[in-house]
Amino acid sequence: MTAPGPDGPRARPPAGERRLHPVTPFRRAWAPVAVLAGWAVHDPNAAQEQLARLTGTMLLVGLSALVPAAGLYGFLSWWFTHFAVTDTELRIRTGLLFRRTAHIRLERVQAVDVTRPLLARVAGVAKLRIDVVGTEKKDELAFLGEREARALRAELLARAAGFAPDTAREVGEAPARELLRVPPRELALSLALTGATWGSLAAALVVPAVLWLVTHSVWTVLATALPLLGAAVARSAGRFVNEYDWTVGESPDGLRIDHGLLDRAHETVPPGRVQTVHLVEPLLWRRLGWVRVELDVAGSDNSVLVPVAPRAVAGSVVARVLPGVTVPASPVRPPRRARWCVPVWWRGLGLAVTGTVFAARHGLLRRRLSLVPHAKVQSVRLTQGPWQRRWRLADVHVDTGAGKTVTARQRDAGRAALLLHAQADRSRTGRRDARPDRWMA
Repeated sequence: MTAPGPDGPRARPPAGERRLHPVTPFRRAWAPVAVLAGWAVHDPNAAQEQLARLTGTMLLVGLSALVPAAGLYGFLSWWFTHFAVTDTELRIRTGLLFRRTAHIRLERVQAVDVTRPLLARVAGVAKLRIDVVGTEKKDELAFLGEREARALRAELLARAAGFAPDTAREVGEAPARELLRVPPRELALSLALTGATWGSLAAALVVPAVLWLVTHSVWTVLATALPLLGAAVARSAGRFVNEYDWTVGESPDGLRIDHGLLDRAHETVPPGRVQTVHLVEPLLWRRLGWVRVELDVAGSDNSVLVPVAPRAVAGSVVARVLPGVTVPASPVRPPRRARWCVPVWWRGLGLAVTGTVFAARHGLLRRRLSLVPHAKVQSVRLTQGPWQRRWRLADVHVDTGAGKTVTARQRDAGRAALLLHAQADRSRTGRRDARPDRWMA
């Protein structure tokens, strides 16, 4: 939550408030340069005309003025940024001309992530990102020293768990037990066996070939082939770099995820905030028994829990996220008459309802099994189109707190109506018996 700060600029931070790491001005000095670059990209013709009018002397004078101005902006923005941890909140003051104060209530903190981009790792600093219940955008402190960032993260999590201020500083970072580590070779093989990778490569080969047959222009083919090939390689390489050395650990403050080859990220899956778990099985992974685990987390952008792992190992990690939940082995397909509504693809649909979760599957080539704990279901709906009425079929939708919907498609209409009322009762019972969403509980 944010509110404008009534106080004006101060020469020194008030008692109890701290500044960011001294390397921060170098990061913020790029803002004026980024504005000029954005204008040039938005209107390249006008930028080229203006650049053509400038002489070498004028360019030199402009650069000699721009560099000090950018440095001064970076220094002043750092000088007027303070933060402090009080008994009830984390307070962040920012702004050079227009002051802004962010008041982050500690009991609403649900995750504190530490990220270290490549240049930040070289400089020995880190970025702290605070995930708060009810807000889409994360507040951040960039940059802090690595030790200071980890100590502040541990203090914030301890305070969010209900520890007293003096005790929270002494608690330190909770220990973690490693649950899973994805080997680089397994990650690379999984990317090579992903349909999206082959689809991108096929487009990079087929589209230029078609253009050559139509235009017989080498430049047209190159102008099309190089971006497509670059996009195909970047997509796979980007995922490999981001998901490299993926490690999942269990600690009292939730599941911790560390990953990244160039930019290292230290993230936390908040306890009790996971709304839906998705198990994804591409076609070429099934013979190897591999799955990918994705999440829907309320108020957070965490989306991947496990990039690739054997089904049994992934199931054990899911059991840590959703205690007491087991992955259903074989969801029930819709009745055979569903083939008149969804030809062929109806075989990829399925539904399983256990005492703990509502599980719906869809996809024939790329299967996706979605698990929604009954306690996380916010509403249940039944829909039926005119063609579905003809074949006595209906869809059952369950809405979660993350703003997402999981649908059991093409179910028998009579059973779907019974499922609707039964699921509403299970959701009420699940919410009543659910454990509180508390840190380190």
